[in-house]
Amino acid sequence: MRAGAGLLAVAAVFVPTMAAAACRLALALALDVSGSVDEREYVLQMNGVAEALVDADVQAAFLAAPGAPVALTIFEWSSSSYQREILGWRFVESADDLQDIRRVLLAWRRAPAPEATGLGAALLHATTVFREGPFCWQQTLDVSADGKNNDWPVPERLRNENRLGDMNINALVIARDFQSTLAMTPNGVTELSAYFQARIIQGPGAFVEVAVGYEDYARAMRRKLLRELATTPLGLAPPSKREGETMTASVTPPRPADRPTGQ
Repeated sequence: MRAGAGLLAVAAVFVPTMAAAACRLALALALDVSGSVDEREYVLQMNGVAEALVDADVQAAFLAAPGAPVALTIFEWSSSSYQREILGWRFVESADDLQDIRRVLLAWRRAPAPEATGLGAALLHATTVFREGPFCWQQTLDVSADGKNNDWPVPERLRNENRLGDMNINALVIARDFQSTLAMTPNGVTELSAYFQARIIQGPGAFVEVAVGYEDYARAMRRKLLRELATTPLGLAPPSKREGETMTASVTPPRPADRPTGQ
């Protein structure tokens, strides 16, 4: 009996560790709720994430490796003093899990938030979120924003000082001031994408996805999730890093066929 109890104790120690070690990706979605996002745009953003998560292709990508699930968390941010958890860390192991997360997003209500756009603080907050989350082979922050940082700390300084750790950072840029072509106005796709590519994203294969207005958010989030999930290792062993390997960050502009009609 003592031997059996000892084996049970050992199992109790190792089972959680084995489960955590099988997590292939920790994915954090960080949503912009600063003063530039009005009530209508807020709803479009929340609904867009909800819609993208239950898309058939996205669902298949989440569930592609049953033995190594994805862990997902979602938070919203505005100024340096405002980061609010929407969804705590959750392993996505079934279609029901994604439907549950969809319901959380659709039922979520906006809270008063400062006006400022604290991108740097959002990135720094994400390092704590990952540190307190499950152990996974990769960590990816998926940050959405419709403007540049105008608060403290400065994002590129955090990155240059290596204060953002090893997490990959991809960006979903919402271009709110645009015309019918990619010859964009100063606050449109071209300048904003260049800003995020130069100062925000980091990691192998880091990229910028573009939503042409909040009406395009669901499409852009779907494309972004598919790309992030597809580049995650689907085997049952952690990915190896080859010495000296480098990859170039990229920007994914909206394809003409993907743009919402009437724009």
